[in-house]
Amino acid sequence: MFDIGFWELLLIAIIGLIVLGPERLPVAIRTVRGWIGNVRRFSDSVKNELNEELRIQELHANLKKAEQVNMENLSPEVAESVKSLKEAAEQVTKPYMKTTETTTANTIENKENN
Repeated sequence: MFDIGFWELLLIAIIGLIVLGPERLPVAIRTVRGWIGNVRRFSDSVKNELNEELRIQELHANLKKAEQVNMENLSPEVAESVKSLKEAAEQVTKPYMKTTETTTANTIENKENN
């Protein structure tokens, strides 16, 4: 990323020691390390989001291809995309189904108890 060698780092450390002194230098290093960690986490999250968006775009394109051929004679990659979309749809609806079933069961229990 940055083309900084050993001698450049040594020069930065010496200047930091002279400017900040031995008491404040460790605190400054921890602060900078925290900033760098935050930047890395942010860049990783952005990268992951972009990868997910690209994957979603690919799934949508494959789904459109499948719709054009009326879901018959699908290529293996398009069939796999359709299968993963179906699984994702099932995972999305399952928590709501469980909540609805639990609510219905609780309502029936309350009516029986009263």
